[in-house]
Amino acid sequence: MAAVLAPELDRARDLTKPSRPTLEPAIRVESLVHQFDEKVVLDSVSLDVAPGSIHALLGPNGAGKTTLLRILSGLLVPRHGNVRVLGRNVDNSREFRGLIGLVPSGDRSFYLRISGLENLVFFARLYGATKRDAVRRAHELLEQVGLEDAAKVRVGFYSHGMQKRLSVARALLADPPILLVDEATHDLDPEGARRVRDLVADAASRRTAVVWATQRLDEIRGLCDGVTLIAEGKVAFLGSVPELMAHAVPRRYLVRLRSSRPVATTAVGALGTIAPSGEPHSGHYLLALREDAVLGDALGALAAGGVDVLTCTEERSEIEQAFLSIAGGRK
Repeated sequence: MAAVLAPELDRARDLTKPSRPTLEPAIRVESLVHQFDEKVVLDSVSLDVAPGSIHALLGPNGAGKTTLLRILSGLLVPRHGNVRVLGRNVDNSREFRGLIGLVPSGDRSFYLRISGLENLVFFARLYGATKRDAVRRAHELLEQVGLEDAAKVRVGFYSHGMQKRLSVARALLADPPILLVDEATHDLDPEGARRVRDLVADAASRRTAVVWATQRLDEIRGLCDGVTLIAEGKVAFLGSVPELMAHAVPRRYLVRLRSSRPVATTAVGALGTIAPSGEPHSGHYLLALREDAVLGDALGALAAGGVDVLTCTEERSEIEQAFLSIAGGRK
């Protein structure tokens, strides 16, 4: 929304356009350290995010993801390290804040006694929009996030998911060159989550650099270009989604079996264990392999014992397996 941005913010956003060569990533974090009192929450964290890319930020609860986003947005000052956004140091100036679209993880960032429309108009006016442009842009974004029917409803009556979608709309008000997203799809239904992902992907197609912090691991497949996994404040993995998936070592499978007699653990012998899963007599079992066992050998042992294997799927996705393999290995 060019009309919403003040002229100096327009000039800053030009740094991300393809016609201007980019000398460094849109976001560069080098050896970042931050702590609260004696607790170190980020320890020598480094990552780069290019213009037009979506970079996933993964990690267990308390790993430091939200702290990193707050530093990138200028809300926190790190103890040590270097953080640059669009070639400049992070600060808390009005000009810098205009470059950042932030979707926070919490709900308490709106005025609950006024409507969703009035909230968006208020924040658009802070970016320098005229009232007419602010109202137009607010209506446009409310429609995009599926809240047009609730535009005049007080935000205090919004559900958690509706407030999440309103947060995304607010972050996109000024079409920012940097978008920081903290658990945007948490508690959203599949359709709401899809809307949010599509909006973020569309922003990236316009050269916006996105950092996408999430606990919904499977949503990064097909959405994100790079991944940083933080565990205990340190970077445990940095690379592409396929490279992350390469760390997956499946050991547990959901199988559906057909047998004329009960299936016992002895059916797979020393290869692992098998136990009923779901309703009794449903034929669904959980097959857990030992460290050095091969799935084919276990399925062969079942077949040799007169058990028909009807279906076999991994209990967890490859991304979830890789996450647990890397993050869990640091405990």
